[in-house]
Amino acid sequence: MQAFTFETSKGSIYIRQIENEDIPHLIEMNKKAFPLMAEENVVWSERQLQNHLRLFPQGQLAALIDGVIVGATASLIVNIGRDPYRAHTYAGITDGGYFHNHDSSGDTLYGADVYVDPDYQGRGIGAALYEARRRLCKSLNLQRILAGGRLSSYDEAPGELSPEAYVQKVIDGEIRDRVLSFQLREGFTVRGILRNYITDPMSRNYASLIEWLNPNYSPAEPSSKVRIACVQYKVRKIDTFEDFANQVEYFVETAADYRADFVLFPEFFSVQLLSVIEPLPAIDGIQKLADEFTEPFVDLMSRMARKYGVYIIGGSHPIRHQDKLQNECLIFDPDGRYIAQPKLHITPAEKRYWGISGGHELIVLPTPKAKIAVQICYDVEFPEASRYLADQGVEILFVPYCTDDRHGQLRVRYCAQARAIENQIFVATAGIIGNLPSVPAMDIHYGQAAVFTPSDFEFARDGIQAIADSNVETLLVTDIDTEDLYRSRASGSVTPRLDRRTDLFELKVKLKNLETHSELNEAPEFELPK
Repeated sequence: MQAFTFETSKGSIYIRQIENEDIPHLIEMNKKAFPLMAEENVVWSERQLQNHLRLFPQGQLAALIDGVIVGATASLIVNIGRDPYRAHTYAGITDGGYFHNHDSSGDTLYGADVYVDPDYQGRGIGAALYEARRRLCKSLNLQRILAGGRLSSYDEAPGELSPEAYVQKVIDGEIRDRVLSFQLREGFTVRGILRNYITDPMSRNYASLIEWLNPNYSPAEPSSKVRIACVQYKVRKIDTFEDFANQVEYFVETAADYRADFVLFPEFFSVQLLSVIEPLPAIDGIQKLADEFTEPFVDLMSRMARKYGVYIIGGSHPIRHQDKLQNECLIFDPDGRYIAQPKLHITPAEKRYWGISGGHELIVLPTPKAKIAVQICYDVEFPEASRYLADQGVEILFVPYCTDDRHGQLRVRYCAQARAIENQIFVATAGIIGNLPSVPAMDIHYGQAAVFTPSDFEFARDGIQAIADSNVETLLVTDIDTEDLYRSRASGSVTPRLDRRTDLFELKVKLKNLETHSELNEAPEFELPK
């Protein structure tokens, strides 16, 4: 949503998206706005607000007067299902305030909080923030806004007055509630009463379930189906960059013909480009690949994504960062923009032959079809990273890999299948096949592309959605349904996501990008080498 200025009789209010540096001020303002709730420790923490920005930055909005933040709103998108008015708690629908259950494919904008600096109340700030929410709901073509409105004056009502009777008197104008009366003026309708909604003495823990329906809502054809194409890519000697480009385009074009949403290439498939030049020692070759072929590689993949309108999971390619090299997967969206996921865990061979260094970031990328992430080869053999990604809402994990023999390929395969089962997610893998005798450290390869699922009735019999014949150049195409994940998580034969013993085991995360929001980069235009 674009920033805008909201005009009131008392002056202008500027609405913009919250930024990471706003968080300390927001925490103090939240405590100031809700002092009693601060005593109950149910106001925002720094980690929660950072999570909001990482998962759904568009829904976190601030109101400014003369450059000073005087109010803010926190929102997430939820898939409310067939019963939008079902009973729920604040902790349940916001995942304890962390928004991990934010669902970009949902149909409802949920209002988690609106708060205004008490020193600036009465200047139309709340109305400006509610207008911002309505604009956001319209811009995202969501069906409604839902919220639990605290019955903030209910503690002042007679003890025998039920919450239902209290709400009706507010609707009839016989009682003024500081929150609900305002929400009714803003066009919201009461749909029910939520009991034990939040710990709040002023409301006796009650809230009204309120709804605003988007008059411009245009129902989209509901689909949780996702089509994945995994490229079992054969490396062989080539003479020009154009040969490489033609091989890449063949697979992207074919995947697009099959109407794939995502195309997954293997790890280090771009090393094929080193067969164009005279043989070099391994360390010199990988540095030359990073220094001279990164720009044309980025341009090629970006143009392919734009041309065919697909997401391309670009295998991996060495990227130089000052004096070190990282093995990174570039993920391209249909507009040609990209984001880089570095490999975290580096194999002994990568260190020995190429001097590759491990990265420090894990990227979660929401897309219209699913929330996705990438773990490169060896990374999937470490369960902590996959657990973290699943906790961030990832539904499909892509694993590009490069292994030289069957032992290595099976390590990746079995670990990928384990990650799918223990996290109840889909895991798609693609590996290199073929030989590059003229390129040191890339002599032989063994690969077998596959898409793995949880192991339960919702899914394929062996927990394998699709698998290619090994060591044959091919394109593996299959459909998955993300809705199956949620049914399995809620009512499967086993429910490992629900049954975790968090009282015994805690996952501590120290990723570099925890405090920042990762955004897609615009891909520049380059001349392709011949």
